[in-house]
Amino acid sequence: MSEPTLSESTSQAVPLPESEANSDSSTEALRDRNAKTRQLLGMKGAQAGETSIWKIRLQLMKPITWIPLIWGVVCGAASSGNYRWTLENVLISAACMLLSGPLLAGYTQTINDFYDREIDAINEPYRPIPSGAISIPQVTTQILVLLLGGIGVAYLLDLWAGHAFPTITALAIGGSFLSYIYSAPPLKLKKNGWLGNYALGASYIALPWWAGHALFGELNLTIVLLTLFYSLAGLGIAVVNDFKSVEGDRQLGLNSLPVMFGIGTAAWICVLMIDIFQSGVAAYLMSIHQNLYAVLLILLIIPQITFQDMYFLRDPLKNDVKYQASAQPFLVLGMLVTALALGHAGI
Repeated sequence: MSEPTLSESTSQAVPLPESEANSDSSTEALRDRNAKTRQLLGMKGAQAGETSIWKIRLQLMKPITWIPLIWGVVCGAASSGNYRWTLENVLISAACMLLSGPLLAGYTQTINDFYDREIDAINEPYRPIPSGAISIPQVTTQILVLLLGGIGVAYLLDLWAGHAFPTITALAIGGSFLSYIYSAPPLKLKKNGWLGNYALGASYIALPWWAGHALFGELNLTIVLLTLFYSLAGLGIAVVNDFKSVEGDRQLGLNSLPVMFGIGTAAWICVLMIDIFQSGVAAYLMSIHQNLYAVLLILLIIPQITFQDMYFLRDPLKNDVKYQASAQPFLVLGMLVTALALGHAGI
């Protein structure tokens, strides 16, 4: 072993000034808190070491991913044109958000971690399963509890809405099956960058939107097709998540878009999908004479393009999280603007 240089020896021998030591200690404590928060939310850049089984279970459910599904329910209620601000409707909406977010999104994320435990051991070894923080039987129990709980809540919502056909229950079962084939062999849709990401985009935009709309109105073909079209923008958003796991995907033969097309080309595909299909929705709003809403949607697309240029296109591997935090609020606001336009037009 080589001997330390003079500067290294000095730094080891001379104590730091108290203020500098306190500063370093505060920085380390802040970094530790941030890592624990990211761990609990299921975000990239977490750390292993959590011992509370309930926090570990929550980490498996990735609470950070619930937000767009909860928002999708809000959009569906708005697009129905029938939502009224009463206590009963607020509570029923909250139940539908529980269904779409913590229960079925939690089920989706848990089953995905179950089938991705090998790739997570490469890309995110701090995740609960590869780190050994939770056993496989405990994970299996969590999957079943969340699935059955979600279907049960969906059935109760159908009873409240008085549906002759259990629309929301059917959506819950269909969405749960889609989540299963997305993660599980032999189909494992995520092995194909196009199919997997579209399934993910539709699950995050169309499915909760349909549930919210069906809860307060009548789900129709126009809403179904338009939200499936909107989900193509969601495909672009889903691709953003693939950049953090390029190496593991390549090793295990998963054909994500960054693996198939390379980092630079995949980044361009991602942003074009996001921008083009939102613009297509704006064009549709103009066609049904909802011009004010169409202009608002276009104005919300502009900052997304700006952040794409500032962050994502320049370095998608480094700036994926920063880009999502900056640009996605404008995308989800655009979803609500679209939903309000549809409700106003009586679609």
